[in-house]
Amino acid sequence: MHYDPDDDVTAAEQIAEHNPRAAAEAFSAIACDRAVDDETRLSAAEALAAIAPHAAAPACQAIACDGQVGDEVRLSAAEVLAAADPRAAALACLAIARDETVGDQVRLSAAELLPAHTP
Repeated sequence: MHYDPDDDVTAAEQIAEHNPRAAAEAFSAIACDRAVDDETRLSAAEALAAIAPHAAAPACQAIACDGQVGDEVRLSAAEVLAAADPRAAALACLAIARDETVGDQVRLSAAELLPAHTP
């Protein structure tokens, strides 16, 4: 049987209409699951930020600081994180900017985000 994590995101979106707390838990679980593909994790983190910004910080930080995640997705997670928790965004941006395996342009973009999100 084929498992598609996008199905979980779709289910969580449907749950959000009736039970935002349960949806937030589902989105958080998807966003933090390293077995789920990068784009799906980011989509879940973005959806989580939309319904429970305070709960999005750990999920976004997990993505942004995960060296196995693609560079652009890591940067996008740091940008989503900035709205939820500027201090955590600064730490995530530092992690990206210092990671020599990340492309130069993404590292530069992460470094440029730092002054805006450093308390």
